[in-house]
Amino acid sequence: MKTVKRDELKNLKVQTRRKEKIKKEKIDKKWLLKVTLTGFIISLFLSLISEKALTNVPLFVAILITLVFIFIGVFFDIIGMAVTISDEKVFHSMNSRKVKAANIAVKFKKQEEKVSSFCCDVIGDICGVVSGSAGVTITALISSNTNISILPIGLITTATIAALTIGGKAIGKSFAINKSNIILYEFAKFISIFYKC
Repeated sequence: MKTVKRDELKNLKVQTRRKEKIKKEKIDKKWLLKVTLTGFIISLFLSLISEKALTNVPLFVAILITLVFIFIGVFFDIIGMAVTISDEKVFHSMNSRKVKAANIAVKFKKQEEKVSSFCCDVIGDICGVVSGSAGVTITALISSNTNISILPIGLITTATIAALTIGGKAIGKSFAINKSNIILYEFAKFISIFYKC
């Protein structure tokens, strides 16, 4: 029995090494450079917007801006998950019948790793960082208005932002799993407004 388990484990390790070798060969260095630079530019842009928007604003506006960034992160996480899970055959069938935007959905599906990485990692993570920095502004505003120490307010604010992000993404993932084809198609339809192929 132990020999069988050892053989199975050995097989699994060999298969994993093969997959890793294939993955290493497929690494697109141009894509890595593009996504890193794009992430930097988007992060800079969103941080600048956040910084300007959160300067001398009332507390409720700061909270609203933070919620918007959390929502954007969750929204793009849903898109990334839907692209990964959706069924490519459905969109090939739609594309053969000349259904609007089906060709864009097929392109997204063929590049699912990149689309998912961009949506979940680039946009999602940037929104997480920006909403976290917005939390600092909220903490400062609450502290100055209530004369309570920054530490407990900061802890509660950070925990609340983290909980909303995690909870939102958990709900979003569940939604994306159940409605992946519809989400991808609607997103492709929206993108088709700006991008003709």
